[in-house]
Amino acid sequence: MVIIFGADAKVNEISHVKESLIKKGFEIHESKGVDHTVIGVIGDTLKLDIRDMQVLPGVADAYRISSPYKLVSREFKKENTVINIKDVEIGGKEIVIMAGPCAVESEEQVFTIAEAVSKAGAKILRGGAFKPRTSPYAFQGLGEEGLKILRNAADKYGMIVITEVMDKDQIDLIYKYTDIFQVGARNMQNFSFLKTLGKTDKPIMLKRGISATIKEWLMSAEYILSGGNHEVIFCERGIRTYETYTRNTLDISAIPIVKKLSHLPIISDPSHGTGIRDKVLPMARASVAAGADGLMIEVHNNPEAALSDGAQSLFPQQFDELMEQCRAIAGVLNRNIADRKE
Repeated sequence: MVIIFGADAKVNEISHVKESLIKKGFEIHESKGVDHTVIGVIGDTLKLDIRDMQVLPGVADAYRISSPYKLVSREFKKENTVINIKDVEIGGKEIVIMAGPCAVESEEQVFTIAEAVSKAGAKILRGGAFKPRTSPYAFQGLGEEGLKILRNAADKYGMIVITEVMDKDQIDLIYKYTDIFQVGARNMQNFSFLKTLGKTDKPIMLKRGISATIKEWLMSAEYILSGGNHEVIFCERGIRTYETYTRNTLDISAIPIVKKLSHLPIISDPSHGTGIRDKVLPMARASVAAGADGLMIEVHNNPEAALSDGAQSLFPQQFDELMEQCRAIAGVLNRNIADRKE
């Protein structure tokens, strides 16, 4: 159930309703908009009479949410959620670019790439310190040393950090170095892990599972929001289909669908979505045109020697071209991408 308070509602009126519902055993989630305050009521709300809620002092309206993903839905919050991290806004007018290597390999590698992508206009540095690989014999990452390298490079070039957290035991360690937790496709339905992340106070980017429906993806985000963390970013990274030409099938249609169903921002990862370097740029253009709030792009200064995902990593000059082309498309949509730094 959603209870909406008008702009003229008094603080004590809102508090009274919240306290009353909590005493009855309901879980309360509050969202403050420009003109109103929304209270999401979680529990067996069939016990509550809608008419009784609608006539409470300060209440402008009350209704039941029909979708199973209550807090994630547009029914709970009609305006877009904009996530603010330092000087970066995700979900607003600007399309935010995350770029960097798949894996942190060395200090020289990360600093070289961070300088290049930062100059091109990227605001978020991506990179894996712990690498969940299909083969146990493949490169598994540098661990905490990799996290330190990411943090130092981002600080030097005025960027923020996103990196993957793979299980509960890593949360406290990665928390010290990252600005955004990334949940990989393999963990999208690791519900106990998502519940734990819901208790943290850092934004979380939730990648779509390799065979997940959009509804399953939204329900996974609900686990995080129900824990109290409402700063979730969806990431479409391609799904597994019968097609074998590309690594995955990037579902561009998921972008406008999610934006219709949810107030949370969504970005696109055409690098994992295609797995082929020369397909990343056209799919990045398509993602921006479809309404993505950001892009996650793998960039490497020497892709042929990369320890992970070299075939889908762009050379820095290719990343420059991607940024220029996506800026042009963003302008048509009355949005923008950060300018190149000279």
